[in-house]
Amino acid sequence: ATVVAMCSAWKAPEVKAIGADETVDRNADLVKELGEASMDAVVDLVAGEQWPSFLDVLRRGGKYVTAGAIAGPIAQIDVRTLYLKDLTLYGCTFQDDGVFENLVSYIEAGEVRPVIARTYPLSDIARAQEDFLSKGHTGKLVLIPPQKAG
Repeated sequence: ATVVAMCSAWKAPEVKAIGADETVDRNADLVKELGEASMDAVVDLVAGEQWPSFLDVLRRGGKYVTAGAIAGPIAQIDVRTLYLKDLTLYGCTFQDDGVFENLVSYIEAGEVRPVIARTYPLSDIARAQEDFLSKGHTGKLVLIPPQKAG
């Protein structure tokens, strides 16, 4: 599979270093950059303004996967796109214990390697939020709760 990641231009070298074959600027016209019906699957954790374009670049029978909407909860599309292209949409909140346990087992086996940009003690939650909003990182920002004495 060819992995194409959408990111800021300054993040492209880091994103390629962790496995992307190609990158596309996050503000680009996806259909122009990638071509209509050029992708088999899209994984979207943002659900931002590009959301309808992700469906445009999917081939007939393509799959759209989401597990987050950090850009906001409202997204509008022409639903005919879904059935005319025979698209399948998947969503996951990890509220199902089995799904979450599978994810943890993949991480423990090294099959999934989350990219950790920075860790913070829970007491630095305000700083972590500031860093998150600045978008000046590649990967996850992780809060570490205090250890229980005992």
